[in-house]
Amino acid sequence: MTAQRIDGNALSLKLRADVSRRTAALKVKGITPGLAVILVGENPASQVYVRNKVKACADSGLHSVLEKYPDTLNEADLLDRIEALNQDDSIHGILVQLPLPAQMDAQRVIEAISPAKDVDGFHIASAGALMTGMPGFWPCTPYGCMKILESIPYDLKGKHAVVIGRSNIVGKPMALMLLKKNATVTICHSATQDLKAMTLQADVIVAAVGQRNVVTADMVKPGAVVLDVGMNRNDEGKLCGDVDFVGVEQIASYITPVPGGVGPMTITMLLVNTLEAAERTSQS
Repeated sequence: MTAQRIDGNALSLKLRADVSRRTAALKVKGITPGLAVILVGENPASQVYVRNKVKACADSGLHSVLEKYPDTLNEADLLDRIEALNQDDSIHGILVQLPLPAQMDAQRVIEAISPAKDVDGFHIASAGALMTGMPGFWPCTPYGCMKILESIPYDLKGKHAVVIGRSNIVGKPMALMLLKKNATVTICHSATQDLKAMTLQADVIVAAVGQRNVVTADMVKPGAVVLDVGMNRNDEGKLCGDVDFVGVEQIASYITPVPGGVGPMTITMLLVNTLEAAERTSQS
């Protein structure tokens, strides 16, 4: 068996076309979805991420504002700026690029964002909405994973899903989203005693720990669906995920490559969340 590769780029383009169509419909009503992106410091990876986000907005017809600040910025000044954006009717989504400088409390900064504009889905109100099944914004990476699963002929009901990683950004919300689809979910992490025993039971594996070769071919049940959220570099400096792709591809039924799998979906779901925030404004 050779797994079918799930093309995140192609799926992303399809979803972005829908974003563009819905954005155009809002503009007819005089509303242009707006995203404010705040970057503090000179982290090279963060600079690439925010540049890609701003470009994605422009490509889909959304309005975006990129605000860059030095890493010496005072936290109180950042909180004041977020509050101003909370009150700005032209801005429907606010994203503070992580990580923040050491002198800042990232959670305090995130909680300063209005839940109605929390398009990253990191606010405690968004987490609570996800847990209780109420309307809110889902974190973009696991949301993208769910869209990937929806794109293949696969019913999650009753399936055993193993999520490797317990972060607030991916692992925990991923587990909740899978539960919402009636999967039976196991969360594994650094203290899991026998990871292989867990993954061999899995119908679906989501690897999200940021460590090369966490999942190898001998850890995968034949026919399993494998989503690789990891973003690492191999010995040659090329991008790779958490999964040994070459080996696991021979065992799984579906698999996401790195790059070109989950990555493109993350920014796409940010656009979707920003658009939905603007649509809710138009309905209020």
